[in-house]
Amino acid sequence: MATENKNLSEYDKATIPNAKNFRFGIVVSEWNDTITEGLYKGAIQALLDNHVLAENIIRWNVPGSFELIYGCKKMQQQQVDAVIAIGSVIQGETKHFDFVCEGVTQGIKDLNVLQNVPVIFCVLTDNNIQQSIDRSGGKHGNKGTEAAIAAIKMAELNK
Repeated sequence: MATENKNLSEYDKATIPNAKNFRFGIVVSEWNDTITEGLYKGAIQALLDNHVLAENIIRWNVPGSFELIYGCKKMQQQQVDAVIAIGSVIQGETKHFDFVCEGVTQGIKDLNVLQNVPVIFCVLTDNNIQQSIDRSGGKHGNKGTEAAIAAIKMAELNK
């Protein structure tokens, strides 16, 4: 559980592998785009801050979080070293939330098990919009930043 008012996106840049020669794919859900754009900004900034060349970052949009699975599968075929799946699912009044969260989680897990290019799970599954805001550049930092750092580390591991 996140500690109140703690920014969990702070990291020691000296501990991050050199990412200059890596290529990354970022697949972004258009649903809840205020949140997903905040996550994307955190991810892209962290990649650039860690020497990834802008031309080595590919962005694709998909309609919703459920479509991230297919988008990431296709992105794995683009000669990238890691893929970041960015989405946001916010609890509503129906069980749809549960099905989407479960499907996306299992689908991205399956891509990691079955394929050789790591896919980083950056899908917020929050109870309300405020929790999403807090985690996409708000008081709890930016999960997009954290996902980018994980992508760099996993690309290095896979090298």
